[in-house]
Amino acid sequence: MSLDTDTKKQYRSIGHSLKPVVIIAGNGISDGVLDELFRALRDHELIKVKIAIEDREVRKAVAQEIIAQTSAEIVQEIGKVVLLFKKASKPNPKLTNLRFKVQ
Repeated sequence: MSLDTDTKKQYRSIGHSLKPVVIIAGNGISDGVLDELFRALRDHELIKVKIAIEDREVRKAVAQEIIAQTSAEIVQEIGKVVLLFKKASKPNPKLTNLRFKVQ
């Protein structure tokens, strides 16, 4: 599933006001971090993740590992913050960060 350009634009607009829900530091991706990523993606569908690692290449590798582990899609990457999207099987309208659904 690949998001089209218009959908990414809409999601970036929504993501602008979001705060990071998961912060990944020097210890990388642990089981606890993965559990929290899965929970946040399931509940909110669109989340921000801060990768607090100085080395740019390591940050890129961590972002790719997140994608591989969660099957989420990167909507936007700015500095140390990554905006991720993963469609929920049963979105909860009270928890989702998507104000409107794009078909």
